[in-house]
Formats: sequence, structure tokens, C-alpha cells
Amino acid sequence: MDFELSEDQRAFQQTARDFARDRLLPNAGQWDMDRHFPADELREACELGFGGIYVAEEHGGSGLSRLDAALIFEELAYADPSTTAFLTIHNMVAGMIARFGNDEQRARLLPDVLSGAKFASYALTEPGSGSDAAALKTRATPDGNEHYRLNGSKAFISGAGISGLYATMVRTGEDGPRGVSCIVVEDGTTGLAFGKPEKKMGWNSQPTATVSFHDCRVPVANRIGPEGAGFRFAMQGLDGGRINIAACSLGGAQACLDAALEYVRQRRAFGKTLSEFQALQFKLADMATELEAARLMVHRAAVALDRGDADATKRCAMAKRFATDACSHVCDEALQLHGGYGYIHEYQMERYVRDLRVHRILEGTNEIMRVIIARKLLEAA
Repeated sequence: MDFELSEDQRAFQQTARDFARDRLLPNAGQWDMDRHFPADELREACELGFGGIYVAEEHGGSGLSRLDAALIFEELAYADPSTTAFLTIHNMVAGMIARFGNDEQRARLLPDVLSGAKFASYALTEPGSGSDAAALKTRATPDGNEHYRLNGSKAFISGAGISGLYATMVRTGEDGPRGVSCIVVEDGTTGLAFGKPEKKMGWNSQPTATVSFHDCRVPVANRIGPEGAGFRFAMQGLDGGRINIAACSLGGAQACLDAALEYVRQRRAFGKTLSEFQALQFKLADMATELEAARLMVHRAAVALDRGDADATKRCAMAKRFATDACSHVCDEALQLHGGYGYIHEYQMERYVRDLRVHRILEGTNEIMRVIIARKLLEAA
């Protein structure tokens, strides 16, 4: 097993690092305070190929792997986990269209997504079905032979009101997962409406709101794959999504660890720098060890998903559970090391703590990750 990055991986990792430091980090704190969506900067990221990272080159994407994507998202999240997390969602939808859509859909929908001309959102969660996604109620009923009418609502949708496309999981058949289909709803469709942006603890650079469908008439041509295949697409998308959000946690935690190291070298107490106190040295050692263990798990899960390993879903759940817990702890410890300064906006620690907190909830809560892991272990027994 080779742990060294290839020359190409180092190159696009450096590209992501430079972009994050130059275009995201200087403004991330203000975007957070102003609840500003950085559309221009996201389009610049798309120009670098970060709008369709694992979309095949033949479809206009970058044709990279899930491991490559994890490297990129970690670097971007070092500067701004919130904005990077939205980009991971955008990539999830792009990958879904590229992988499961037909030639006509790829030709019609992907160019604007890959360029950033249109942002893409993923609509699965509903007000009454979060962890139990297969119980979703939003329904699409036939309206003639060429259209569906959608009725229902989705909750906590990142990019609601900003995105141009919404990959929406709807019920076209029986109860349960086999009755779910994936339909792309385009912005401007009659009957598509958005609630007011939620006021959140973090992730303030991206809007989050309810998406509602009131007799929303959508062409059958916008259905991705056959009827009843949507839940399978959703679950496969979530495997990658869990790696992506874990990678965002890595980036945020690395930024906090680096800031903490710099701070303890400079800050003095009782006649010496904080870095000279063994108790704080041990704390830093634990933080670095937890972060490195999380990174190894995320990269191992990404490789398993790239190879299509039978245990990929289990590894993705393990990596997401461990990395989001560990990295959230690293950020909190970094804030603690900064003392009172960690609690104010200027030092940015509190922004990372707030942004990473939701990572333990979305893409399946960490409690649900434990359910998935245990189920896979017992199936193999």
C-alpha cells in the first residue's frame, strides 16, 4: 500500500490550496457574518475543474477519483468549510447526472453545472423524514405521458433559492425505497417555491431553506434513470457524500491545529511560552494523532469506494463517524488553547467550531452511521 501522493495529486492539491488561501480565506469570516453566498468564487472554483471533480472527462468533468476529491475538499475547507461543503453537494448532483443520466440529460444539464453557470442542490430530507429517508412523502404523479406533477416539501436544502437545479427524491410508486425516483427540478418551474432562509449556528455562507412543490409540472425527461431507482442513487451518492463531508472536517481541523500551534509558540504565561507546558504539549499531540487517524480512515474509505469494494459502504460510514467526531473535537480543543481569544470572531476558531458541528448530523447522523456499521458487521458474521 502506497501512502505517497502522485505528482498529479500533489499538483491539484496545490492548486486547491492556493485558491483556498487566495480567494476563500481572506473573506470567509465576513461571508459568515453577512450570510453571503460567494457565487463568484464558486464559479472560479468551477473554472479550475472543481465543479465536476469525479465526472468523466468525456462528459466535460475532471475525471478524478474520490480520493482526489477528498484531497481537494480538505484543502478548500482549510479556508472555509461552509463554502466547500456546498461545493461537495454541487459535485454530488453533477456526479449523479453523469453516472445515472442518459446522453440527452448529460448534454442538456451538465455543461451549466460544471461551469458554475447553474448551481445544483440535492433534495432528499423532508420535515417528517430525516434519518428515515425511505419514508419520504413528496409525490410525483403522471400528468399525461410527458410530465409529472410534484407535490410535497423538502427541508434543510442547501442552496435553496440560489441553485438552478434540484435533484429531488420523490415517490412515484409504492411505500418504501422501491417507490422512490430521482427527478431534476429546474429553477423557475411553476409551483416550485422556497421558504425563508434558516438562521443557523454555522454554514452561513450558503442558504438553507425549505423547498416546496405545489402542482409543480416537470418533464418526464428530467427523471434520472428508471422509476424506482432513485433511492439506490441516493444511497450511492451518500457514500461519496460522507467521504466529502469528512474531508471538509479534516480541512477545518487542520486549520485549527495549525493556528493553535502558532498561538502556543507566541503566547506567554508564568514566564514561558505556552508551548513549554507539558500538559499543553500532550493536548497538541492528541489533537494531531486524532487528525492523522481520521485522515487515514477517510482516504482508505475513498479508495474502497473508487474500487467498488464490497465493504465500501461500511468504510464510508466508519470514516464519516470517526472523522467528524474527531475533527470537531480538535477544533474545540484549539479554541480552548486560545482561551478567551478563541471565543471572538477575529481569531476564527469559533467559526470552524460552528461550521464543523453540523457535519456530525448531515449525510446521515453519526448515530445512523453506527447503525449502518453494525448492520454490515452482522451481515458478514
